[in-house]
Amino acid sequence: MIDEQDRLGLRQRLLLATGLATLLVTLPGLLAAPAAAQQITGTPGTPSATMTLDGKQLPAEPPKFGGDIKETAKDSKPYWPPSVVPPKGAPNVLLIMTDDQGYGVTGTFGGVIPTPNMDRIAETGLRYTQFHSTALCSPTRAALITGRNHHSVGFGVIGELSTGYPGYDSVIGPENATIGTILRDNGFATSWFGKNHNTPTYLYSAAGPFDQWPVGMGFQYFYGFMGGETDQWTPYLYKNTTQIFPWIGKSGYNLTTDMADEAINYMNSLNAAAPDKPFFLYYVPGGTHSPHQPKKEWIDQFKGKFDMGWEKLREQIFANQKRLGVIPVNTQLTAWPDTLPKWDSLSLIQKKLYAREAEVFAAYAAYTDNEIGRVIKAVEDMGKLDNTLIIYISGDNGTSAEGTLEGTPNQMTAYNGVLKLPEAELMLHYENWGSDKTYPHMSVAWSWAFDTPFKWTKQVASHFGGTRQGMAISWPGHIKDVGGIRSQFHHIIDIVPTILEATGIQAPATVNGIAQRPIEGVSMAYTFDQANANAPSKRDTQYFEMFANRGIYHDGWYACTTPPEAPWLMGTAKMPEINEYKWELYNIAEDFSQNNDVAAKNPDKLQELKELFLTEAAKYQVLPLDNSVLTRLVTPRPSATAGKTVFTYTGANPGIPAENAPSIMNKDYKITAEITVPAGGAEGMIVTLGGRFSGYGLYLLKGKPVFVYNMLDLKRYRWEGGVGARDWLGTALKPGKHTIVFDFKYDGPGPAKGGTGVLSVDGKEYARQSIPHSIGFLMAIDESFDVGVDSRTGVDDSYKLPFQFTGKIDKLTFNLGPTQMTSSEQKSMRHALERARD
Repeated sequence: MIDEQDRLGLRQRLLLATGLATLLVTLPGLLAAPAAAQQITGTPGTPSATMTLDGKQLPAEPPKFGGDIKETAKDSKPYWPPSVVPPKGAPNVLLIMTDDQGYGVTGTFGGVIPTPNMDRIAETGLRYTQFHSTALCSPTRAALITGRNHHSVGFGVIGELSTGYPGYDSVIGPENATIGTILRDNGFATSWFGKNHNTPTYLYSAAGPFDQWPVGMGFQYFYGFMGGETDQWTPYLYKNTTQIFPWIGKSGYNLTTDMADEAINYMNSLNAAAPDKPFFLYYVPGGTHSPHQPKKEWIDQFKGKFDMGWEKLREQIFANQKRLGVIPVNTQLTAWPDTLPKWDSLSLIQKKLYAREAEVFAAYAAYTDNEIGRVIKAVEDMGKLDNTLIIYISGDNGTSAEGTLEGTPNQMTAYNGVLKLPEAELMLHYENWGSDKTYPHMSVAWSWAFDTPFKWTKQVASHFGGTRQGMAISWPGHIKDVGGIRSQFHHIIDIVPTILEATGIQAPATVNGIAQRPIEGVSMAYTFDQANANAPSKRDTQYFEMFANRGIYHDGWYACTTPPEAPWLMGTAKMPEINEYKWELYNIAEDFSQNNDVAAKNPDKLQELKELFLTEAAKYQVLPLDNSVLTRLVTPRPSATAGKTVFTYTGANPGIPAENAPSIMNKDYKITAEITVPAGGAEGMIVTLGGRFSGYGLYLLKGKPVFVYNMLDLKRYRWEGGVGARDWLGTALKPGKHTIVFDFKYDGPGPAKGGTGVLSVDGKEYARQSIPHSIGFLMAIDESFDVGVDSRTGVDDSYKLPFQFTGKIDKLTFNLGPTQMTSSEQKSMRHALERARD
């Protein structure tokens, strides 16, 4: 038996051992970095005590226990760790950015499309007339949420073009903590609504890991889509990391409205649960990236508004911009390019069709702004507008020129290299352009016009048509010069430091023990002061680069390369050597629109800026420069399916990303479905990829086997029993086990060739058919690979979703033959894929 003295001695030894163990665990951290300074408000140890961090280290060192622990609770004193809160007076932050909108789109910056909610922010705050993106979607977004140049955070290009270099690997590493992480760890509620496109495509699946998803990058709540675009009627949508289908059973559903509803509900719930907790809400709708899909009532409002044509549209926008003061009075309108048709050269039918395309695009832009306005109104209704910093950026790059010279009712055709469709095919969709029956984009000529007064479009980083964005910022009580205009030269990387200065939070030196790359942006908060309305820009240098199109700004001068290829040619032109690009030079302090190339008159200045570009490129991981887009597209990169030729599934498996699915393009393939039909029969989808606009499906319809190949919504090929087939009676499968096989022999070599398919059941041929062409480049962009159900849109109209298979899928096997494309053809295919996902 242990007496009292021995018992006390044992307790002391245990406490000593525990203390030594704790010291050994914590000592390295204590030696590595001092504890972050913590300012406690309230009585320490009480449940209501709060703590503000100095922010150098995130998360902060846990505070020491300040109570007293005895043998019993009766003799002990509790001590609650204080809750982390932002600095006193820190505002809420609403960060808004639309998609694919050049400088001349919004009415706020002279466009003919009314954007009253952007107007509201401008009229209660400031307009910025020299604010810039990177010229491409996901690179701009990576720079926006990190405050660092896109190459610095691995997004020199989109993930589908990633290569094994630090500036191009498409991974936002732990040394580049996002604004979401910084604000979250300083006590903000953080959320992300809308477009992502900053997660590597090979990480989209349920297998994770999720550290590169929004919820892993500091955003506590995510409601949106993962890739570059999605259908607004039936979106490929996620809540946090789970795929969801909110449109089911909702007539008239559109993601643009649903996203606003979700953001409003989120803010209301947050306000009810923790009314004093500040929020950071990142709101990035899909509008106006293709597909252009607003509600019909919005399209109707723009009927006849673009009958004047694209050249007259430019003139109207240009005049409006001068009237509003968002371009200097001496600005010149850049010339219309010879590569684009003039409006008067078009037929009456072409004019009618092209005007319709612009009406739908304008409706989408106006509709998007309207729903943004609802989110802003919700902040106002909660009584929080006066303490909310609102940043509204029009576009993540210039207007998209990826819709071909004619425009298209189905962007999947352009992504597959079909750059011209019969006029009759286009006019078939005149009335339903923008509806759920189309996946549309507009003519390149409209895109060029909507980038007025500049040259070029999205993807072209060398010219302001690709990078100049309209932006408005409001912060009641802090911006006194309401309605003012600021012309300082700034860049997307300057948003994070602006938010940090406004909230009183500093950029951390370490996050989770990892030293941070310095923030590369500069705060724009100095421009909030009316006294600084005409102050020199605090950003004196900024490089631009995309696909080796280069630009460099320094102290009012801008040097850039001449684009060797138009983006709407989909990479078909031969690229020059990088050192053979022509360079241009502009004095943009006097030439706002890059209209007058003065390179020949200023060779020394041009050389100075070319050398400065190389200095900046080395500093920010831009090197190695690479314009061989097609070559790097075939670079091996992480993939769950790389090299696999046999894929096997059992039971229902919906929602598998296309990147993780077997690709049947440009090769022989065989699909074998071993199923069990229950008593009473079975029907439903066995396997499908794609949907209304392209793809395939193998299913039972009223018990009868069917295989459908949807050739870009231009034609559907159907294999089934019945009249004209070997099984002319078209009988349903009887209860029991069956093996259904679809075996396709490809007529290669080369892409998009035809072939012969045979549908058989239990070794008996049911139907045989040859097709002249197949999909060669991209079968699905926002549709998933589904086994046992069809979760998105149907490949044809013979069944109703979700068309769940009512039998049992014992085993589903895909056997893939080798690709029947040459190396250069494979490069072209991947180039089209890259263009589709930007």
